[in-house]
Amino acid sequence: MKKEYKTVEKEAQDEFIEKKSRFIGYVCPVKTQAEATEFINKIKSKHWDATHNVSAYVLRENNIQRSSDDGEPSGTAGVPVLDVLLKENLFDVCVVVTRYFGGTLLGAGGLIRAYSHSSKIAVEAGGIITMAPCKILSVSVDYSFYERLNILLNDYKANIENSDFADKVNIKFSIKAEKVQSLQDKLTEMSNGKYILKELGEKFAKAE
Repeated sequence: MKKEYKTVEKEAQDEFIEKKSRFIGYVCPVKTQAEATEFINKIKSKHWDATHNVSAYVLRENNIQRSSDDGEPSGTAGVPVLDVLLKENLFDVCVVVTRYFGGTLLGAGGLIRAYSHSSKIAVEAGGIITMAPCKILSVSVDYSFYERLNILLNDYKANIENSDFADKVNIKFSIKAEKVQSLQDKLTEMSNGKYILKELGEKFAKAE
């Protein structure tokens, strides 16, 4: 698997007013050009009456970078939105900035600043996270050990994906790949070798 990367955690939005023009920044995590296009079209449909719907996205897939000024003067809108994503070193992210013109021209410098700011506040609203190669693991423990396991997984910043309370407690979770051996060593020590982690696979997941 490739190395870790930064993206946004969730779809979000934020907005501000600049000289009576309303700028609404939308952000969404996307994996493919099709998903990015779908998000852009969704915002365009929602704000069909807007003056402009400027967009930009960066994908890990084939290292794709795209931006659109959507009628604003060339280089004053899409590129500043894209620049924010590149400066933050973000991947698999799409931003759309909707503008409702307020009657006052902002000039090239004003537009660049406004679109940059819109992109930045949208990204902040989405929350920047690190995605890293993680192992998906499971472990079954007795109820008497469950609380200690919970504390241990919390200490290792594991993402618990499923907890099944049957005759034993079965926990499925993901954790950064490089932490697995240390976690197993600690679990062995705490349980006198009673509990063994079972590896189910791997994926990119939110990691701390």
